[in-house]
Amino acid sequence: MVGSTRPSSRRDFLGTAAKAATVSVLGLSGFPALAAAATGAKIANVQTMLVKANRTYTFVKITADNGQFGIGEAYGSPGVGVVEQIMALKAFLIGKNPLEVDVLYTTMGNGAESFWGSRTDGSAHTLMRAASGIEMALWDLAGRLLDTPLSVLMGGRFRDRVRLYDHSGPANPWDKGSCREWAAKVRAHPSGFTAHKVNIMRSVPTNAPPGVAGEDAKGIVIPDNGKDPGNRRMTTTELLKIGQAFENMREAIGWEHDLMVHCHWELDFASAVQLARAVAPVKPMFLEDPLGVDYTDSWRRLMEVSPVPILTGENLARREGFLPFIANQGCHYINPDLRNSGGFLETKRIADMAAPYGISMTSHNTASQLHTYQVCQWAASVRDYVACETTTGEGGWRDQILQLDGPYIKDGFIQVSDKPGTGVTLNREVVTAHLAPGQQWWGDA
Repeated sequence: MVGSTRPSSRRDFLGTAAKAATVSVLGLSGFPALAAAATGAKIANVQTMLVKANRTYTFVKITADNGQFGIGEAYGSPGVGVVEQIMALKAFLIGKNPLEVDVLYTTMGNGAESFWGSRTDGSAHTLMRAASGIEMALWDLAGRLLDTPLSVLMGGRFRDRVRLYDHSGPANPWDKGSCREWAAKVRAHPSGFTAHKVNIMRSVPTNAPPGVAGEDAKGIVIPDNGKDPGNRRMTTTELLKIGQAFENMREAIGWEHDLMVHCHWELDFASAVQLARAVAPVKPMFLEDPLGVDYTDSWRRLMEVSPVPILTGENLARREGFLPFIANQGCHYINPDLRNSGGFLETKRIADMAAPYGISMTSHNTASQLHTYQVCQWAASVRDYVACETTTGEGGWRDQILQLDGPYIKDGFIQVSDKPGTGVTLNREVVTAHLAPGQQWWGDA
């Protein structure tokens, strides 16, 4: 074991970072040789475990032959086939050096298939969720084996805490009293969030059946003569309603909080332009995913005329998926989900690729407390990082999946851990009580 005594101060921590330079991604060519000499460990087991909440969480555990292990989270909902793909890679991983993370990730599938990189090459989009979960568990294991935080292995720490944003909004955004109630609740929230993502509110055809409501209207029907649910056009009614709703929220919450405008790749180009102009007075942090998932020149055209910043990326994978958005200046913010994009190192490379273009990084994250905490450990190493999404921080058992030394979220931030790897320890009692049907603690009989 290298560095068995944990740093006792910030200065000692930085000394450790310098000493570990050859194991950072800035000097990765020396990493495998140092790693093998330091530990001699080999991968001995790969396990999964499903936890059920409002979504399913897919946990991955990789154990070395010396008993040390790392954990990560693959995509859970929708997670069809993710566990099966992880287990299909078990034979490929067993016996390998767990610290050769880049080599394992890049060639993942060799030995399980007849060609190299079958899980991470151009044919692999539907397989990336398994590969990403494995990659993050490997980095957690690497940090534990080297007694070094993930942020150091990724090149060093640019910040000691990472900002988060929640999903929020008033019961009736067109009623100013309802907006004031929401703002008071937000200010009193124990997690202290100061950034809030709000879905756009959609109308329904005037003759729609009773009980059909707009997406975020909390049961409030917005009848609309111009609405055709079969196309991607945003009607005049919708534009006026959305503009008014966000102005009411801004008036209630003030300017000390950030608002994000959330779409779901649901608009045509003209509607995206109109929506950007409609919400511009509230100065949102960004307009998310207004156009289709993949790059077209419409993204660049939208950038040229939009008065608000544009964000996208949660369903993109690998550097190749993000490259056209970066090279063509197709967005202001890149928003990968690390469970889709390739895990820690691949997404760090995406961030580094975006940096010369002045494109900042955020994280899509609908995962558990485990992944939220791990993403924030990783985000410390990304210079132009802004904020991480979360659906946690609301109290209850989902905020108790990890055993933590201090508050989980404080003042809207997560403190970056100095512990080895990603600094996580699962709370076995809580996890076991919420396993998906048919699941056991890491498959124990």
